[in-house]
Amino acid sequence: MRALRPLLAVAALGLGLIGCGGQNAQQSKAAGSPSSGPWSFTDGSGQTVKAAKVPTRIIAHAGEAAALMSFGIKPVGIYADEPVKTDSNLKDLDLTGIEILGTAWGKIDVEKAAALRPDLIVADWWPAEKAYSGLEEGVDEKSKKLKELAPIAGVAQGKSIEDLAQGYEDLAKSLGAKVDAPEIAANKKRFQEAVERFKAAVAAKPGLTALGMSPADDKVYVANPAYAPELLDFQRWGMKVLNPAKPDADFPYWETLSWENADRYQPDLILWDGRSYKPTANAEWGAKQPTWFKIKAAKAGAATAWPAYWLHTFGHFATELDKLTEVVKAADENVGE
Repeated sequence: MRALRPLLAVAALGLGLIGCGGQNAQQSKAAGSPSSGPWSFTDGSGQTVKAAKVPTRIIAHAGEAAALMSFGIKPVGIYADEPVKTDSNLKDLDLTGIEILGTAWGKIDVEKAAALRPDLIVADWWPAEKAYSGLEEGVDEKSKKLKELAPIAGVAQGKSIEDLAQGYEDLAKSLGAKVDAPEIAANKKRFQEAVERFKAAVAAKPGLTALGMSPADDKVYVANPAYAPELLDFQRWGMKVLNPAKPDADFPYWETLSWENADRYQPDLILWDGRSYKPTANAEWGAKQPTWFKIKAAKAGAATAWPAYWLHTFGHFATELDKLTEVVKAADENVGE
């Protein structure tokens, strides 16, 4: 199942998905008039995708669709990993006229997609899995036939969400978007300002440690920043996000712990997988699994959402980063001692 969807796809472990805020990403006036072609784009897999003319009938995975729409490029179809109303990338967008081709991971209505006559499919490339979003190992075999309909291109999920967002700007530009539109520049500026506020808040708490986590009924999962671009960004900007000592050999995105060992790490702040986070979740897990409260930060209520694996735009990242900055300002850097 999808690797950078922690817990091997959240739905498989019965965790609810909740959005972590959003923005109205559609800038309907941002798109320009694409040239007739030819067209090419070197995507995250390292392959150069080519077409005789600039693609205009695009099917995109949810987050990637949000990125394109932020530049005024409206896909004809979207497939998502969860219902639109809870998808953090889609829930605030105007999807009028766009065909929804799936709302569960690994389940894409390929017949409906074929009827749209796509000339490009846009999806993230996942280097560790060597597959595109929605086409990884474990999806329905019928869903994999999507790649037979049109060329696929996307940006790699790598070491930075900033790089990911920039990559989709480059793709949008190749498709004819006016990436120098004022709205786009404003979001970039807002992002840079949010980064500076975050850096200042972290610098004021030099002893503060954080840990990415996601509990499930049978296990506790500790995020490995090496495979989580948001956490790598936080580390690069000064936050001491702990690295697990023994990531799972067969799936190094996480270190899986039994509930008996839930307190192996003692951070000052728990960064909760935002797709399963809700304000009461900390107390609920303590009621289900009392060993959760052996983690001092959990007992102290020092837990907040981390925008795990869904960010694709500078605007969304700015919004989520400002939320985390306020949490850092209020955090106690001695909780985990």
